[in-house]
Amino acid sequence: MAHPLWEQHCCLPILPSADVTELTRYPAGSYLSVNVGYSLHSIEDALAMIDLLRRKALADGRFLLVESVGDTEVTSGPRGRIALAFDLEDSRPLDGDPDNIALFHSLGVRSLLPTYNHANAAGGGCLDPDDRGLTPYGRTIIRTLGEVGMFADGSHCSRRTGLEIAEVAGGPMIYSHSNFAALWPHPRNIGDDQARACAATGGVIGINGVGIFLGRNRVEGRAARIEAMADHIAYGADLVGVEHIGIGSDFSFDGDQFNAEIAAAPENFSEDYTRWGPLQWVPPEDLLGLSCLGMDVDNPDARPGVAGLDEVLARRGFIDSERAAIFHGNFARAAREVWK
Repeated sequence: MAHPLWEQHCCLPILPSADVTELTRYPAGSYLSVNVGYSLHSIEDALAMIDLLRRKALADGRFLLVESVGDTEVTSGPRGRIALAFDLEDSRPLDGDPDNIALFHSLGVRSLLPTYNHANAAGGGCLDPDDRGLTPYGRTIIRTLGEVGMFADGSHCSRRTGLEIAEVAGGPMIYSHSNFAALWPHPRNIGDDQARACAATGGVIGINGVGIFLGRNRVEGRAARIEAMADHIAYGADLVGVEHIGIGSDFSFDGDQFNAEIAAAPENFSEDYTRWGPLQWVPPEDLLGLSCLGMDVDNPDARPGVAGLDEVLARRGFIDSERAAIFHGNFARAAREVWK
């Protein structure tokens, strides 16, 4: 792997069948933040998922459960491990009590976004026609995240909610997996004002590889999705500086299951999620380039012929130190400022 990877958001199925060994499709030396709950999930659901993943990761031996920023500095090589932490995509799993943020932090959750697509008790969602911003409860959540040492995340939130997170956070906020509306006007993508406000906190915007958020959702569009990720990285670097851009691919390890979940719970999504057909993603093998992983070409997600993101960015003139910052250094720097 040319550069260690800080993957700020990826998704296993939030089900008892979740297989933590799927995460080893990322190479040793990576940091992964794995979703353990969103607006469909109660506190009991999220805690059960965390318990499941922690037990399976500890039993496997190829993972290090993150407690501090130092744990993300996992060396690659024969003894290298994957540094594993968790994230929450909605405040519903807090069960109405900001004090539960400390509980989740103790179990390895290191980022939380207050609203998933639609308004809740904390604030507005990106798919809502009315943008009410953070509520007093939402502001308490953001302040508590800072006190506990967890990223406040504006992904899936409304524009005003995201801007107000930046005002309240008191330190670097993030957009863990959000692209730029200026390049593709999807309601899940963020405006330039949101990006600037995030950068002003010292924060980082993680570019995702979801086809519908890139405008490249054709099944056969694997290379086009990598190029589109590079487009958003280049746009963000020009807009707010390369030091504020990272990667949060939002890869779903069971895409069929998540597409079925979208169909089964349309109230959590909208036709902006479904009008282009089933969602497509950028798998780790495409993101990082097949050759650097030595993957079996029989793996359908590891078919040769797609240049990895590092190669594409190098071709576009990003120097080695800039690519290292995008792949790992920028989120690591923000974590050193926020995590406790």
